Amino acid sequence: MKTAITTISLLLTGAMIPGTTHAQQVKQVTNNKIVTMENNKAIVAELYETGLNKKQLALLPNFISEDFAGAGGAKGVSGFIDPFMPLLNAFPDIQYKVITLVGEGNKVVARWKWTGTQTATFRNVPPTGKTISSDGISIYEFKNGKIVGSDVQLDRLGIVQALGLVPTDIAPVKPIKDRVQFIDKFLVPANAIAEFKERTTFNRQYIKTLPGFISDAEYTYTDEQGNLICVTVANWEDKAALAKAKEAVQAMYKEQGFNPAEMLKRLGITADRGIYTEVRSN
Repeated sequence: MKTAITTISLLLTGAMIPGTTHAQQVKQVTNNKIVTMENNKAIVAELYETGLNKKQLALLPNFISEDFAGAGGAKGVSGFIDPFMPLLNAFPDIQYKVITLVGEGNKVVARWKWTGTQTATFRNVPPTGKTISSDGISIYEFKNGKIVGSDVQLDRLGIVQALGLVPTDIAPVKPIKDRVQFIDKFLVPANAIAEFKERTTFNRQYIKTLPGFISDAEYTYTDEQGNLICVTVANWEDKAALAKAKEAVQAMYKEQGFNPAEMLKRLGITADRGIYTEVRSN
């Protein structure tokens, strides 16, 4: 009985607050939630426009909480921006366009599309000079007016397709009997190993972007004199694909002003190269 009387007293006390009704209180709470939600959406919009598009990374603490937990375990601003840096470095002109912002509770969902030109290495892919676009969705969680967490969904397949790493259509698989292997064998003096490895690493990354490429492998050992013996094997769909790849590589060399024969001679590297086809037993 005492509890019921206390409850009624509290209700009456609330009803007696001058100028305030229950409906007005509910309306005020609702309005506060709406204002907070709109503020959160404005913060996300400003994050993309100022922080990412204008590269004003020093302003990120205005948007990102110190409690932000990144996917890699990093906290705060580092936890948020570190995953972006490979993209921002490889596509320095990248621009995000926020297409949709939706708020619900303490979360904001952003659907966006970015466009940029690859002028630096990205995920071991040498610069292609291609301008590509990709879209995705990010879900941001807020606490005390700042972002404390995010869930980002990317179109990773679309990115690698746009860079030419995988085909955009599903074409019939070439018969295995048509495949060819381009095999190089190098004898590299000890003092030339570092420069040789740098060049072959770049070449192996480049050929992966060319049509008709299937796979490659590298095999090495060092002899008693410290010389490196290196064998590389690149698998191609057929001879036509390999011929086009050679043309692309030569064009790339010309653009870079690189002369492979001159490098081999200067470094004292001997090479044995050839096109091979697999011999299969019946």
